[in-house]
Amino acid sequence: MKNLKKILYAGGIVASLFMFNSCQSDITSLNEDPKHPSEVPSGNLLATSMYQGFYYMYTGSVNFNNYRFFVQQWTETTYTQETNYNLITRAQPRNHFRRMYVYTLAPLEQAKRDLPQEINADPQVTDNKWATLEIASVFVWENIVDTYGNVPYKEALQAETIKSPKYDDAKTIYLDLISRLNAAIARIHSTKAGYPEDLVYKGDMTKWIKLANSIKLRLAINLADVDPTTSKTAAESAISGGVFTSASDSYSLGFDGNTFTNPLFDDLVAAGRNDFVPSKVIVDPMNAKADPRRAAYFTQVGGIYKGGTYGTQNSFAGNSHVNPNFLTGNAPANLFSYTEVLFLRAEAAQRGYNVGGTAATLYANAVTASMLENGISAADAATYVAANPYNATNWKQSIGYEGWIAMWNNPFAAWNFTRRLDYPVLEAPPSSYIGGIPYRMPYSDQEYVTNNANVSAAANAIGGDKATTKLFWDIN
Repeated sequence: MKNLKKILYAGGIVASLFMFNSCQSDITSLNEDPKHPSEVPSGNLLATSMYQGFYYMYTGSVNFNNYRFFVQQWTETTYTQETNYNLITRAQPRNHFRRMYVYTLAPLEQAKRDLPQEINADPQVTDNKWATLEIASVFVWENIVDTYGNVPYKEALQAETIKSPKYDDAKTIYLDLISRLNAAIARIHSTKAGYPEDLVYKGDMTKWIKLANSIKLRLAINLADVDPTTSKTAAESAISGGVFTSASDSYSLGFDGNTFTNPLFDDLVAAGRNDFVPSKVIVDPMNAKADPRRAAYFTQVGGIYKGGTYGTQNSFAGNSHVNPNFLTGNAPANLFSYTEVLFLRAEAAQRGYNVGGTAATLYANAVTASMLENGISAADAATYVAANPYNATNWKQSIGYEGWIAMWNNPFAAWNFTRRLDYPVLEAPPSSYIGGIPYRMPYSDQEYVTNNANVSAAANAIGGDKATTKLFWDIN
């Protein structure tokens, strides 16, 4: 993380400019700051985007995406609005929308515009840098589409010329994202480096190829029920091209623990708040199975693992807590893991795709990888897998439940499993503001102020701008 503060500070200046680019006047000299850069190297913009994306996809703050509540793995102690899906008071849809578009995607788009003007002696390195920016962008786009549904895409991020971007069909975006991944992979020269400012893979393009194929696999599996032909073709292409093959491939960002700290540290430790405890929804079934990951996930209270009741007030002292290992300032944020890829491969195999293994074997490998990732011994992992074998008759329950458990600390990924496979079955909290459980995030309220015609058309196209409206791929 050396020089990360300098990299992110410079990049953050440019990111902020995207919010105010319509506030220029003819007396531009008065707006020039001689002490701060107005043009920033594309590598700095990449670093800024990666940091922002990791921080705000992973956060546990009630002010942002609330994924940890959507999958009911955390619950609250004093305030219960968020666990009952009040997404209005704190404007979470607006906040996440803004963080992803303005702070995460916009720097990447600016970096792609700046890259051709930069001095790069080796054109193959330039190709690698472009591919890095493109793959990083696709990863963020998938989060946006799978959070909201139809969103501004082709006309987005062009504030200088398009003030009111149209919303694109979510499936059309999906298909384009797959095409973009294919083009990015084809342009990579794996024997050459990429960006030295790359916070995750440090310019190792073999890792970026694996990430691109793993994202393609995730997109493909989400398409499985709505477009099985495209799903199969994309999934098999991803596997043959090379997805994650070990935990070291995971898309995971380590924080320095000093200037840049893990968001869970900020949310639960630095803030001095005792607002969250693990929920009974996850603790109770793990107790029933004597799951050895409990010790990695939770603390004990009175010698047992005890979760709070979801959606009600709970005693902080009287329930288990999130394991402090997740709450240190330098704990990593793992947004896409080798474990998840194994579960996706297991699902692909069960659906009849050629992905290099049987569903049962890949399922066992995925559960084992989750155990090892959390410090559980291979022997204990084998015992658990033997006691909880793959059920081909009800495979959605097997993969859905274990995928949700394994994604304990990656709630966005867990949300994809629960929505696609409908396991585990989540119940509406006692005072749900939305009359059920969330399948998507409503659109930003500010879009109805600044882009009303287009957001209203999008809401009508998806069947209503409600949290209970299902995404296009969630048809079961």
